[in-house]
Amino acid sequence: MDKLSALTMFVATAEYGSFSRAAEQLGKTPSALTKAVGHLEGELGVRLFERTTRRMALTEAGHIYLEGARQALMQLQLAGEEVDQLQHELRGTLRLTAPPSFGPAFLSEVCCRFMSEHPQVRLEVDLNDAFVDLIDGGYDLALRDGPTDLPGLIARPLTENRIYLCASPGYLARKGGAVTLENYLQHDWLIFQHPLLNRHFWWLLRDGERIRLPQPVPRMASDNYDFLLTCLLAGHGLQVMPQWSAAPYLASGQLVRVMADYELEPDAFGPWVHVLYLAHRRRTRKVRVFIEMLEACLREKGIA
Repeated sequence: MDKLSALTMFVATAEYGSFSRAAEQLGKTPSALTKAVGHLEGELGVRLFERTTRRMALTEAGHIYLEGARQALMQLQLAGEEVDQLQHELRGTLRLTAPPSFGPAFLSEVCCRFMSEHPQVRLEVDLNDAFVDLIDGGYDLALRDGPTDLPGLIARPLTENRIYLCASPGYLARKGGAVTLENYLQHDWLIFQHPLLNRHFWWLLRDGERIRLPQPVPRMASDNYDFLLTCLLAGHGLQVMPQWSAAPYLASGQLVRVMADYELEPDAFGPWVHVLYLAHRRRTRKVRVFIEMLEACLREKGIA
């Protein structure tokens, strides 16, 4: 029996928990699936399912073999897509996830450019601060500025995660004076609340020196970064900003750095923004082309 067909029928049987339901989905007869699973069991010398008159369940060996079978079928599918796309334009679906703040800063521009250049690819973009599992979520890649030492993932650095303290010229004019280590607690602060940021102090960095300061009580706090950014631009306080977000507003003069000799330690976010992708998809052309376009966009914006 064809091994690929047998693996496909085994995986379907395991997923649907029934020969008849799996056969209906594959357009086969239940006896064909029974024969395929029996062939695999004979080849392996173990039972893959425990069968009773009421139910069937995977054995311990069945669970192990199911994971390997899924990976083998996925690898063959990906290889087929890659061979096809050597001769044709990119097609299919690309699923990615990133923090919401990446969207307006640069990701929306990259996605629009990608759709224009590759009209046969469908994008699914999940903007979420949660650190989702790429495998469970079915994602091709993720953009993250948090932990990267995760099994089965390749982390590729995109840009430094330099953290600035920023304000609008209007706010500073209204407050009448520079922001200093001595008076920063007296200012209005817009504080971003994030699952990774549960702290009561800041570490400021300057020429290798670390200074510990109490985190100010916020005038306004929110778990939505872009909401706070709108208020910052409107002159309602000061905000901690990553350089990749602050760059266009600093260039246009809409924002200025305060205490510009200092940077805030990246803390839980780490010193780099990374793109993460599954190790077994490292050669997928859709993923590779999207990452190359992402890097090009960041270079153009001067934040790579």
